[in-house]
Amino acid sequence: MTAPLWDPQQYLRHADHRTRPFHDLLARIGPLPHEDAPRIADLGCGAGNVTTLLAERWPQARITGYDSSPEMLERAHAHAGPRLDFAEADATTWTPDETYDLIVSNALLQWVPGHADRFPHWLNALTPGGTLAFQVPGNFDAPSHTLMRELAGSPRWHARLDGLLRHGDAVLDPADYLERLTAPGRTVDVWETTYLHLLGGEDPVLDWVKGTGLRPVLTALADEPEARDAFVAEYRDLLRTAYPAGPHGTVFPFRRIFAVARREKR
Repeated sequence: MTAPLWDPQQYLRHADHRTRPFHDLLARIGPLPHEDAPRIADLGCGAGNVTTLLAERWPQARITGYDSSPEMLERAHAHAGPRLDFAEADATTWTPDETYDLIVSNALLQWVPGHADRFPHWLNALTPGGTLAFQVPGNFDAPSHTLMRELAGSPRWHARLDGLLRHGDAVLDPADYLERLTAPGRTVDVWETTYLHLLGGEDPVLDWVKGTGLRPVLTALADEPEARDAFVAEYRDLLRTAYPAGPHGTVFPFRRIFAVARREKR
């Protein structure tokens, strides 16, 4: 899969809807071992907008947001402060060199092949009583993704784009996450939720995926603007049929998978 070039401004266009799952994830995280001044890692911090929510909940925490995208980190640095910083790191290889009270990841791991194999490295870096918490999209079988993949594999686009996009195996089923995270000395909570986002504006689902799932295509066709625009136009028409506008906006169902694994205190 081509590493996508990120556009923070496009990604943040639906920030309210995108941030809601992170609020729901935070609500299931209990007290941290050093609640007065915890050490926190935000893995895949993106533009830093959700990292600031960690700082609001734990104002005395020392927080580092990690991301591999220079574009996102440039935007994130605007949120930096005395106890909040940002650094470049790739989740496919990131192994903590210190202990954390909380390692959290919001809508990142679907971009990391084999990410469940990284869990032992992150869980071992938790202080006793510490927590690993993440959420990932579970909508790869939704029309927004299946139509994109089918179009990319069609005769017109096959040579340029076939095999470029993620499939359902980009994330595990909830039961598989439960199995991979559960072990003696841990308390694990895994669940899923389907949000019904009511989006406004013209072609809002297309506008949404331009910030995330469509990025590999936009990156692959970046040097061919006519081809890029043609693909987007074909995909837009398919989305209009799959997600018709209603009297109050366009309903965009979006499944999310959540996991919170807490290392018990000794």
